[in-house]
Amino acid sequence: MSNIESHDLIVIGGGSGGLACAQRAAQYGAKALVVEAQRLGGTCVNVGCVPKKVMWNAAQIAQALHDAGDYGFELEIGGHDWSRLKAGRDAYVLRLNGIYERNLENRKVGLVRGHAVMTGPRQLRVGEQVYAAEHIVIAVGGLPALPAIPGAEHGITSDGFFDLPERPRRVAIVGSGYIAVELGGVFAALGTETTLVLRQDRVLRHFDPMLSDGLMKVMRDEGVAFADHAVPKAVHRDSGDATLRLECADGRLLGPFDTVLWAIGRDPNTAGLGLDAAGVRTDAQGYIPVDRFQVTNLPQVYAIGDVTGQAALTPVAIAAGRRLADRVFGGMTDRHLDYRNIPTVIFSHPPIGTVGLTEPEARAQHGDSIKVYTSGFVPMYHALTTRKPRAEMKLICAGPEERIVGCHVLGAGADEMLQGFAVAMKMGATKRDFDDTVAIHPTSAEEFVTMR
Repeated sequence: MSNIESHDLIVIGGGSGGLACAQRAAQYGAKALVVEAQRLGGTCVNVGCVPKKVMWNAAQIAQALHDAGDYGFELEIGGHDWSRLKAGRDAYVLRLNGIYERNLENRKVGLVRGHAVMTGPRQLRVGEQVYAAEHIVIAVGGLPALPAIPGAEHGITSDGFFDLPERPRRVAIVGSGYIAVELGGVFAALGTETTLVLRQDRVLRHFDPMLSDGLMKVMRDEGVAFADHAVPKAVHRDSGDATLRLECADGRLLGPFDTVLWAIGRDPNTAGLGLDAAGVRTDAQGYIPVDRFQVTNLPQVYAIGDVTGQAALTPVAIAAGRRLADRVFGGMTDRHLDYRNIPTVIFSHPPIGTVGLTEPEARAQHGDSIKVYTSGFVPMYHALTTRKPRAEMKLICAGPEERIVGCHVLGAGADEMLQGFAVAMKMGATKRDFDDTVAIHPTSAEEFVTMR
C-alpha cells in the first residue's frame, strides 16, 4: 500500500459541479484534487446538455428548411446524414474534454483517473493509492434508470441515444419528463416516426399545466404520437427483423419499433462508493441528503449536484460547488445556494422556459391573493409559414403588490428570453415593474411586459 497523499480538498467526480468547486477552491490557494473514472465534464458535457443541444440545433435547422419555401426560397431538401452529424458532435465533445483537463492543469488542480472508494470520513482509495483531505466533496451525479421488466435490456437510455450510429425509422420513448420530450422533438423533426409512451395522460406533469397542454398540442401537430395510460410490462424482440414491441399492463402491444428509449428518470450514482464504510448517510433512493451549506451528516463531507436529489441541473451543481468553495476556502461564512426561483429551459420543439411557482403551487401557497396573466399567439415568424405552432405565456402574481412568483413561456425564443426575466424575479419584481418596462417590438418577449 502506498503512503497516504494529503490534500486540502478532494472532489469525487469530474462533472460540471465537481470541477467548478475544485477550481474555485484552488483560486483561494487550496491544494485540490479531482478523482474521475470517466471522461471529464460528467453527464452534461458527454451525454447530456451539450450533445443534446447540438441535436436540438439540427432539429431546428430541419424545421427551418421546411419553412423556407413559405419565405420564397426554392430548395431541394435531400436526406439527412445522421452519422456525419454524430461525428461532428462527438468531435466537439472530445475537444471539450481536453479543454476541461487543461483548465485543471492551468489552475493547479490535481487529477486522478480511477474509481474512488471512501474508506473513512476524510479518506478514500483509488486503486492501491490512499488519499486524505480535510474536506471531501461528493459530486458523482446520476445514471439513467431502467425499468425492472422482462426485455428492458432491448431498449436504450438517453446515454444510448448518443451512441446510435444511424437514425431509427420508428422509435418509442417511454417517459413524460424533459428528457422524453426533448429527444422526442429531435427524432420527429429529423424524420423518425415517434411515439411517446406515457404512464398517465400528459407530459411534464410537474410543470405548469399551460406548458404541458401547449407542448402536447404542438407535438401532435408535428406528427408525434402519444400512447397514454400505458404502463410497460415487457419488451419483445422479433427474431426475424429484430424489431421491438412494447407490451403494456393493460394488454396493449405497441409497435413495431426499431428503438425503444427509456426516459423514466435517473438514479444517484452512489453504488460502490463506500459511503456506508465512511458513515455518509443516504436516503431510501440512494441520494445524499445535505443541509443548505451542502453538508452531509458528517462535518466537512459535502455533496453537490444530482447526487443530492435537488434540482438536477448543471448550472445548479456549478453554483452550489462554487458557493461551497467560497464559504470553505474564501472566508464567505454564510455563502450558499438559494434553491428558490431556479430558472430552467426544456429544449423541446418549441422550447420551454420556466421559473418560480406553477399555478397550482401558487394557489396552494398564496390562496386567493393570486392573480394570473396569460397570453397566447402565433409568433410573427410563423405568420408566413404553413406551420402555426402557438406561443403561450403566463405570469403568476401574489399579494396586493402583485409580486411575480411564476413566469412560464412556451415558444420560439423561450430558451433565450427567460434568463433576463429570471433576474427580475430574483430581485423581487412586481407586475407594475413589468408594466413600466418599455417593450421591444416586434418580439415574443414583449408580451411579458404588455399583458393585461
